[in-house]
Amino acid sequence: MLKKFMLASAMTVAFTGLNFAANSTAALADGHAKCDISKGRISIVGNEFPAIQTVGKGAQACAGGDVTVKANLTADHQKINVAGMSSTPAEYTSAIVANSSIVALMNDDLIRPLDDYVAKYGKDLKKNQLVTIDGKVMAVAFMANAQHLVYRKDVLEKAGIAPPKTYEEMLAAAKMLRDKGIAQNPIGGAYKAGWNIAQEFTNMYLGYGGEFFKAGTAEVSINNDKGAAALKMMKDLAGYMNADYLTHDSNLTNAEFRAGNVIMMNMWGSRAATLTDADGVSQEVKDGLAVGAPMTVGGGSVPATTLWWDGWTVSKNISDEDAEATFKSLMAGIDPSILSDGEVAKQAVWLLDGYKPTPAAEGVFAAASMGTKPYPMLPFQGLLHTALGAELPDYMQGKEDAAKTLADIEAAYIAAAKEQGFLK
Repeated sequence: MLKKFMLASAMTVAFTGLNFAANSTAALADGHAKCDISKGRISIVGNEFPAIQTVGKGAQACAGGDVTVKANLTADHQKINVAGMSSTPAEYTSAIVANSSIVALMNDDLIRPLDDYVAKYGKDLKKNQLVTIDGKVMAVAFMANAQHLVYRKDVLEKAGIAPPKTYEEMLAAAKMLRDKGIAQNPIGGAYKAGWNIAQEFTNMYLGYGGEFFKAGTAEVSINNDKGAAALKMMKDLAGYMNADYLTHDSNLTNAEFRAGNVIMMNMWGSRAATLTDADGVSQEVKDGLAVGAPMTVGGGSVPATTLWWDGWTVSKNISDEDAEATFKSLMAGIDPSILSDGEVAKQAVWLLDGYKPTPAAEGVFAAASMGTKPYPMLPFQGLLHTALGAELPDYMQGKEDAAKTLADIEAAYIAAAKEQGFLK
């Protein structure tokens, strides 16, 4: 039987924690200065959005004397973290991950259990921060995330359009905005070829009630009516996007929103609060920004999105001294005292004591309360995600029909799953 790293229980704990109030905890008086590290090499790889940058900055404050701290925060983190943690000693002593990217590190046995460090140095961590796999703590979560509706309330109100609750309503709203000459390409989306567009299919397919694999197996199951419906909806939405949408990740999609070109989009909660903080954003766009719940599709009741956590790990292929130093520095990076900075507090739905939900967090809270499914936590899900990212652009560009695209995705997945030993 195939071993599956099931994080369902950890995900349940993390997201039931979204209803916590501001239960105050005594923060360290001098914040990140109290790292208690005398020696060690710390090297962190992770994504680049503001909340992770804050954690990385907090860890870097531990540098000095015989303690070195480096952080490589980049949108390409998933392309380099496995390779960077495979050597001995590992290039990176920690990878900041989400519930999708931890699987690759687990599959290759690249991260170490954290139970001993939690017992010694993490006694203030809450239960909903401990990502437990096979009974061992393998990561410490510091924030929750989900994609949901972000829109211009002023533009929709002026056009007499209610904020969409379904993707069908979004399409209808987009047509009205275009027909009235208000916006030529009113929809935005992180549809960049590769990881991003694969994530959008994942969202949409789940919204249609799809199952990625036959129950209890690694046999893929997307070549069906629900898969075809998800593809059609994605292509219909793309008809109201910038013509270069296959190059648009979250950064470029947000840039279009800031410029006033995008009126509605499905965007990460971790981006919403700081979306209009960039230089050059007009007051009109700032005042018009609004956050909504994730949308449903096809008459379904489950939102067409996924729930996520972000957290940090510690590499297996490093010395115990560096591992301990890494754990301590990242504990400093997520010390609850960071929430005293109002700008930091609004960067994420923090799973930290003292967090008071901001208006921008409403989309993530809505996703949790609406029964949104966590991103699938199976060791072979990443292989399907890669196949989706490689094959979907041909359909979106009209080079293949839905049947051919879905067949190609399944074929690419099957080849990879056989090579990895998940299928015979």
